[in-house]
Amino acid sequence: MKIEKTGSMFIDGKWVSTDKKRDIINPADGTVIGQVCDGTKEHVRAAAKAAKRAFVKWSKTSVAQRAAILHKVADIIEQHSEELSILETSNNGKPLRDSGGDVADTITCFRYYAGLLDKPSGQIYGVPDENNFAMVVREPIGVCGQIVPWNYPLMMAAWKLAPCLGAGNTVVFKPASVTPLSVIRLFELIEGLFPKGVVNLVLGSGAEVGQEIAENPDIDKVSLTGGTDTGRQIMRAASERIKNVSLELGGKSPCVIFDDVDLEIGVDWALFAIFCNQGEVCSAGSRLILQDTIYQKFLKRLVERANQIKVANGLTKGAEMGPLVSKQHMEKVLEYIEIGKKEARLLCGGKRLEGGKFSKGYYVAPTIFADCLPSMRIVKEEVFGPVLAVEKFSSEAEAVELANNTDYGLAAGVFTNDISRAMRVVRAFRAGITWINSYHPTFAQAPWGGYKQSGIGRELGTFGLEEYTEVKQININLAPGELGWFAKK
Repeated sequence: MKIEKTGSMFIDGKWVSTDKKRDIINPADGTVIGQVCDGTKEHVRAAAKAAKRAFVKWSKTSVAQRAAILHKVADIIEQHSEELSILETSNNGKPLRDSGGDVADTITCFRYYAGLLDKPSGQIYGVPDENNFAMVVREPIGVCGQIVPWNYPLMMAAWKLAPCLGAGNTVVFKPASVTPLSVIRLFELIEGLFPKGVVNLVLGSGAEVGQEIAENPDIDKVSLTGGTDTGRQIMRAASERIKNVSLELGGKSPCVIFDDVDLEIGVDWALFAIFCNQGEVCSAGSRLILQDTIYQKFLKRLVERANQIKVANGLTKGAEMGPLVSKQHMEKVLEYIEIGKKEARLLCGGKRLEGGKFSKGYYVAPTIFADCLPSMRIVKEEVFGPVLAVEKFSSEAEAVELANNTDYGLAAGVFTNDISRAMRVVRAFRAGITWINSYHPTFAQAPWGGYKQSGIGRELGTFGLEEYTEVKQININLAPGELGWFAKK
């Protein structure tokens, strides 16, 4: 698939390019599917100044105007949903059914925030002085720098753009350097909907473009979805100006399964928890914590099912798992697999898939390690690929202890038919997103974010809108008169 017009940035209402070009690769076969230019710090600075100018008027537009534009964005994406799905799969590698779901969620996100904007907000307080009236209003922050990852390029763009623009902010947006195509296409499709300078797109590396977004004095807030190490760098850079920062970072999330769960149901969800989107999911259930009474039987069936997963080019009919996003990332995952082979018992996978339909692509077989211990690197560190580490527990207390034994706290799931136990366990999880008898499904209406080193702040829901606002207290004296605090002479 040859993609046309892939190379430009969008700054102050104009398409801008540079001589420095970078190939964009289809991870399914290693072919070049387009070229994009790389921006510099100067492009970020120009975009930030344009956004700062545009904020003056955009922040004063009516809620109705902003909501109408977000609805139009959703309509345009819906009209081009097939094109965007194919583009996403070609650039990212995920199966087309996954990309289709991402595009549908993107549409839902824009429509959700369009509908949320005119709902009641702010607060009124009853204060001790009857002659005083106090209230709180929420106002836009200003210019927001937004950085998204490569695993959900378009959907993550919606999670940030919709609430940010809806709240009345302006944007300097940076997609992941390896998967910019669907975001570039989105900006092409919505060109003209927003006033000049409201939305700006800058392409390039995190080291240069991302760093400048974090440091730039004209950018008032930085929102990053990405790795925990990147989050630390953004926090350090933003701290110089005490910037508002939101971070949605990594995870090493547990999926706890008790012995009263139907075997086939448990296996089905365990597979989905880790192998959905090739395991390239921040909330992936990459640690399976099984009760000892079902451990061997469960693992046998889990391996049988894992070996049946159809790994293929994401555009292939019936593909269930695609290639990893890039050669560099595949090599990182393979390094972790080699570490795992020295630490635990390999049950299946554990290799790159090569030859035939896998030739030149970045495919890794669904991989499962058993008899894992908390001290192992494949248990502690985020692999971000189709690699599952399985641990064993005997009691509820042990299950919770194992689940919480991590530096992360993004997500966690528990499977049991005992609802009282389910609630005890889920309340004990130190994680921001939890599931009972489910894993992964989430909705635009509910907040997304984690505890500990999984980040700061929340996206989606009313929380996601509030992340892009400042809180202002307003006090009104209903009976103005002389205070008499200082004596008259």
